[in-house]
Amino acid sequence: MRKARAAAILAGLALAVAACGNAPTTTQPTATGSAPATAGAKTLEGVKLEVAAKWTGAEQKNFEQVLKAFSDKTGAQVTYASTGEDTGAFLGPRIQAGSPPDVAILPQPGLVQQYVEQKALKPLTDAVTAEIDANYTPYWKELGSADGQVYGVLIKAAHKSLVWYRSQAFDDAGVQPATTWDELVKNAQTIADSGTPPFSLCGASGWTLTDLFENVYLSTAGPENYDKLSKHEIPWTDPTVTTALEKIQQIVGKQEFLVDGTSGTMQTDFPTCVSKVYSTKKSAMVIEADFVAVEAVQSGAKVGEDAKYFPFPKAGDTAPVVLGGDVAVAMKDSPGAMALLQFLASKEGGEIWAKLPGYLSPNKNVSPDNYPDELTKQLGQTIVSAGDAVRYDMSDLAPSAFGGTDGKGEWKVLQDFVRKPTDIKGAQEALEAEAKKAWK
Repeated sequence: MRKARAAAILAGLALAVAACGNAPTTTQPTATGSAPATAGAKTLEGVKLEVAAKWTGAEQKNFEQVLKAFSDKTGAQVTYASTGEDTGAFLGPRIQAGSPPDVAILPQPGLVQQYVEQKALKPLTDAVTAEIDANYTPYWKELGSADGQVYGVLIKAAHKSLVWYRSQAFDDAGVQPATTWDELVKNAQTIADSGTPPFSLCGASGWTLTDLFENVYLSTAGPENYDKLSKHEIPWTDPTVTTALEKIQQIVGKQEFLVDGTSGTMQTDFPTCVSKVYSTKKSAMVIEADFVAVEAVQSGAKVGEDAKYFPFPKAGDTAPVVLGGDVAVAMKDSPGAMALLQFLASKEGGEIWAKLPGYLSPNKNVSPDNYPDELTKQLGQTIVSAGDAVRYDMSDLAPSAFGGTDGKGEWKVLQDFVRKPTDIKGAQEALEAEAKKAWK
């Protein structure tokens, strides 16, 4: 699905710190197995489950360790199948044939509603819902719900509120990481004056522009308006959107702020924008998620030394924390499926996963102390500290025609805005027109 390149390389920050590559990938189902059980000790002895998710390589191997812990505890035998990047293409024929996996991991909460409408999901039991209530804020519970029923649990997160920078560029310009938007703009001018274009934007990858907008909007408009805009309960012509675009204009409206100017920006995809900071060293900063670390390492940088990050600076009253993530749902109404979802939603399941590379938990009771390296601990603590102000990637909550299609909808309009940042009104009108078509 969208962000395919980013998802494919996200072996995780710990892998990036260690500069390890992904293990060989496979799309064939592989059994996690289960240990022999003492008679009567394991409630799911003899039960077989199939779990489908997009992960391959190192991510798959880590998830299979979590599944093995569940198998060892319950006696269930769990088989993993990789859906590849197009989860819908994998699940669609299986659903139509009446043979879906017991549990599927969806890469977008918006898919929960889609599959509920197809009657392809099973409502979670009271026991699973109670586990969610104990470990998640109401916001995360709502993301896994549709029509008043809870269908999914958010089990894995990606941190999207970061600004990565090249430490030498900051040292040369004599600037420190910004904590406010005004400081960021001021630093950008100082860095530009020192001879280095401050920003490497990934203009050819429209999803990165939605991430930029979401961080600025959450900070300036606040969580309540963020929720309303994500559901199109307020129009994109609203003054709150104007404010956010005016902030972004302060960056994209200056040619000297963009490496290779506007034209070069619009031809730069992710991850090329990262290599312009850390490989060719043409720029100082790239605004994107935790998975920038992987590309920084591939560019020859050392995370924590050459490649550092700071939290996305406050553009308004809210310190923005925007997350992406994956939702586990049941496609079969079986005790085994519900038991696995309850395990994945639990503090126990989250802490097993947290000790492995490449994982961030939205579970508020999973202590950041479980993470395997300092960088990931810091990111995990940011999620916990943000509390109820954390929000999910807005474009992933929208219909895909608006928020998830290359060359269309929000992606295209924001790309057009970068090309012509003086026309804020025109951008808002275009966004609203696209939203009306998608939410009709």
